[in-house]
Amino acid sequence: MTPDDGGTTSPALLDPALHERAEAWIADDPDPATRAALTSRLEQALAGGESAIEEITDAFSGELEFGTAGLRGKMGPGPNRMNRAVVSRAARGLADHLLGDLSLPEPLVVIGYDARCNSQDFARASAAILTAAGCRVRLLQRHGPTPLVAFAVRHLEADAGIVVTASHNPPADNGYKVYLGGRAADANGRGVQIVPPSDGQIAARIAAVGPASAIPLAETGWELLGDQLREDYLAAICALPDPDGPRQVRIVHTGMHGVGTETALAALARTGFAEVRTVAEQADPDPDFPTVSFPNPEEPGAIDLALDLARTAEADVVIAHDPDADRCAAAVHDEHLGDWRMLTGDELGVLLGDHLIRRHGYEGVMARSIVSSRWLDRVVQSAGLEPAATLTGFKWITRAPGIVYGYEEAIGYCVLPEVVRDKDGLSAALVVAEMAALARAEGTTLIDRLDELAAEHGLFATSQLSIRVEDLAAIPAMMRQLRTAPPTQLLGSAVTTTEDLSEGSVQTTGLPPTEGLLLLSAEDTRVVVRPSGTEPKLKCYLEVVQHVPAGTSTAEMTRLRSRSGERLDQLQGELREALGQS
Repeated sequence: MTPDDGGTTSPALLDPALHERAEAWIADDPDPATRAALTSRLEQALAGGESAIEEITDAFSGELEFGTAGLRGKMGPGPNRMNRAVVSRAARGLADHLLGDLSLPEPLVVIGYDARCNSQDFARASAAILTAAGCRVRLLQRHGPTPLVAFAVRHLEADAGIVVTASHNPPADNGYKVYLGGRAADANGRGVQIVPPSDGQIAARIAAVGPASAIPLAETGWELLGDQLREDYLAAICALPDPDGPRQVRIVHTGMHGVGTETALAALARTGFAEVRTVAEQADPDPDFPTVSFPNPEEPGAIDLALDLARTAEADVVIAHDPDADRCAAAVHDEHLGDWRMLTGDELGVLLGDHLIRRHGYEGVMARSIVSSRWLDRVVQSAGLEPAATLTGFKWITRAPGIVYGYEEAIGYCVLPEVVRDKDGLSAALVVAEMAALARAEGTTLIDRLDELAAEHGLFATSQLSIRVEDLAAIPAMMRQLRTAPPTQLLGSAVTTTEDLSEGSVQTTGLPPTEGLLLLSAEDTRVVVRPSGTEPKLKCYLEVVQHVPAGTSTAEMTRLRSRSGERLDQLQGELREALGQS
């Protein structure tokens, strides 16, 4: 707003071209709810409403990009939002890819969805569009966890799978995740999220789709998948825990207002874990996520209710799932702290890998993402097995040839890759319960096992520095600054390796190019800096390693852990300074 000659302020003006685009969107929008919302917002903007102008400007500032994470974004009208028009084009684009690019006759597509606002509507619209295009469609009858669809793609030999979910994003968001399988993928990629070139080919097909209102819709013709699929999935994952192993363990579970509680409790009960208390306030699906500001178990405060219940119930372990149950977190009482704490994603990842080797005789490749802890490598190598490091994301981790287990630090774990070729918080929860029961039977704890692994392989401690930005241009600017003037020391130790991952990580990992920078010091401190693939953040993954002398006492181990924490805090400060954020 600017002053006029009379000393007052003139109203804000909506750009005429933007006005025209908004009117065109309203005319083409197949959803009466978003048509009405944009019509109302447009009226407010034309009257000079600044917030309405800002919202319309942002909603039309670009288009949600379809990539290896599919689609994810805030719900609402406009091309830069999740809505039925955007989803309709995505569904038709996927159909055209399967039928056109891959020339698959009558491709089979499985569709599932979570309990977020509009998820069921987006899933049903996709079913109608894919059916009209000539695909065979099987739609989950009710909302369910993401791993159920990943399982179905392999179990039913489907050519593709779709899950409408925003996972652990804020309540206002939704998303569209795509898997390929059957005739559309090779053996290592069946039931795995899409990667290049598939993502680009599907995006090109989406861009070629005409008006959303003109996309053909079938009124019937798809099959509904009921409880038999869930029974098949439960049978597959419940076969993992040793039936003769101990079951005396007290568990607290939270589903974080998502769709995992029913399946998680059923799996625990079927495998003999009877002492399970659930956080009632977070057990049922609720798209408003009323008890958490951010529905991610990793976020501060997200599992406070579960920890309170664990203290009251004198539990042995807390198991937490994110809203679509593809991630799993665990919390235990830590004698070093004298209180409960969540295990880091790396700690749980190492414990799971160690347990699967020692107790289940796993043989083969155990994979982690490049930003996850190298601790797993040491454990795997000492067992005579092969470790592997991949690009970030389970779309890469689960493609590791010969994989029997894979994890990433963001509480994602794949413990049964032949059943679910993706992260699966539900099958992982069964292994967590089994580990906790075994530790209790042996008179130890999961923290004790971490101490044993630290004594054997070194104390690996990890943390993250995440820098959230309002302007996405700030992320490449920070990366340029880091590449131009990278640190020469980390925690006083000379940097011996500075590797630009965008050029291909031949020296350290042998991986193909990806945006990021890796730093390694003479003392084995490691830093990986990369942009987030799903959020407006620059993420710095930090790892320090300390030797643990033989015969280290619990008190000495406590001091070593405290010292590792201090070093990670110092390293965060150094990275902030290097990125110009101090």
